[in-house]
Amino acid sequence: MSWAAGTLRAGQRVSVAQVKLRSPGMALWPLQAAPIWTSRAWWFSTPSSNMATVKCELLKKLSSEEPVHHSKVSVIGTGSVGMACAVSILLKGLTDELAFVDINEDLLKGETMDLQQGSLFAKMPNIICSKDYSVTENSNLVIVTAGARQAKGESRLNLVQRNVAIFKLMISSIVKYSPCCKVMIVSNPVDILTYVAWKLSAFPKNRIMGSGCTLDTARFRYLIGQKLGIHSESCHGWVLGEHGDSSVPVWSGVNIAGVPLKDLNSAIGSDKDPEQWEKVHKDVIASAYQIIKMKGYTNWAIGLSVADVAESILKNLRRAHPVSTIIKGLYGINEEVFLSVPCIIGENGITDLIKIKLTREEEIRLKKSAETLWAVQKELKL
Repeated sequence: MSWAAGTLRAGQRVSVAQVKLRSPGMALWPLQAAPIWTSRAWWFSTPSSNMATVKCELLKKLSSEEPVHHSKVSVIGTGSVGMACAVSILLKGLTDELAFVDINEDLLKGETMDLQQGSLFAKMPNIICSKDYSVTENSNLVIVTAGARQAKGESRLNLVQRNVAIFKLMISSIVKYSPCCKVMIVSNPVDILTYVAWKLSAFPKNRIMGSGCTLDTARFRYLIGQKLGIHSESCHGWVLGEHGDSSVPVWSGVNIAGVPLKDLNSAIGSDKDPEQWEKVHKDVIASAYQIIKMKGYTNWAIGLSVADVAESILKNLRRAHPVSTIIKGLYGINEEVFLSVPCIIGENGITDLIKIKLTREEEIRLKKSAETLWAVQKELKL
């Protein structure tokens, strides 16, 4: 789209919303109208009469242009993870409109302004934000990174229950303004909150997914590559189940150029392995804690992995990703839990689940992961 068309679109955008914080760390409640921040908003330092004169002298209009949206992505939450997702999507050039929502107005406007002023390099026509969810209207994909953080000594159930209160407003607002969108949950605990989002939205299961083990799998493949001296892109393997401590490394399927590592070392990944490959998965789990200890949070790797899934959705690539989805009926799991399994993802969201063949031990670990989640889910008050 031309600069002039981008200017026209930005100039036409006005909208909604101041919001009220219901309780600390919780959600948003619409109050009254307020302007949306767009790239246009930062041009008001020059008198409008002069701008109009210069514009009229510079440009001769041949035809009017109605803005056409090819794709729109909204990110809920402009913290470190939300912005890593946004920057990764921008650098891939996946969408022609990016919208942000957050309750922290200064952070929201500051991050938006910062990205707008780099739009020359990202080729992004429109970056907008508001505290009101109407800014997300007609999104193709909504990425949720907002939520309550776990307090010291707080139980997992209590953390999830606090997030349920936040999600009730967030999800209802997303559904209201983008009833046909796909939703990707990134907020932790991601598997349980994906279940919560599915229940609250009443969306079909193909349009709700969690980032799940996309990051675990990326770490797994990277560490395997480091051990072998091969780029991670050429190392094939999956981490499935719950994102985090109870995730399941599928050693039976790890291969390089079609060569199963288990054929070369039958004990790979087990306690009897003389090469101690199991340490690779232990490092996958430990790496998040190490990064948090050093810098306070993790964000870049999860942002890149979310953008990779977003690319499959927005370009209808039908690639396989280990995202969190409802797994009831597979591997002997009979409860409505969301776990990561390889899923084919395209413009309709999740279209197929790959029935990956697991060893008996891997299947037992996956079921245990499901039981861990269900123990929390069954106590939730939705």
